[in-house]
Amino acid sequence: MNTKQPPTFIADCHLGKLAKYLRIMGFDTLYFSSIDDNDLIALARAESRTILTRDRALHERKESPSFYLQPISNLAQLQALQNHFHLKKYQLTSRCLICNITLKKIEKAEIEDKLPPKVKYYFSEFETCPKCHRIYWHGDHYKRMMSIIHAI
Repeated sequence: MNTKQPPTFIADCHLGKLAKYLRIMGFDTLYFSSIDDNDLIALARAESRTILTRDRALHERKESPSFYLQPISNLAQLQALQNHFHLKKYQLTSRCLICNITLKKIEKAEIEDKLPPKVKYYFSEFETCPKCHRIYWHGDHYKRMMSIIHAI
């Protein structure tokens, strides 16, 4: 039985959209819109994370536990990560796209007053982030992201 833990990442400031895709795929991925390279490296080393970067200078630093992403498109980046890290198994939609926290199922009745009318009418299954309280359902945004993920 394979008990290998899935990889954990930190996406550098140029890869915010990629971080969201990795989170929707269920991968623990930190993202900071602004962070000093030394702090980024220290955090990655302290938490055994791989820095995902398009910054060659950051990647070439001896102490940097990084993976350099040459592709520009999110689809090509995801394919490169899948090829290198063998990202085969994931728990889709298990993490908050904003906070990176594991989502919790929530009953519709508990959040009905917070839902747009069409969402309230057409959807019955929801998840929420325990930290930011953002509510998730499998609408059009979810379907667009899933089409990209399935393309890899």
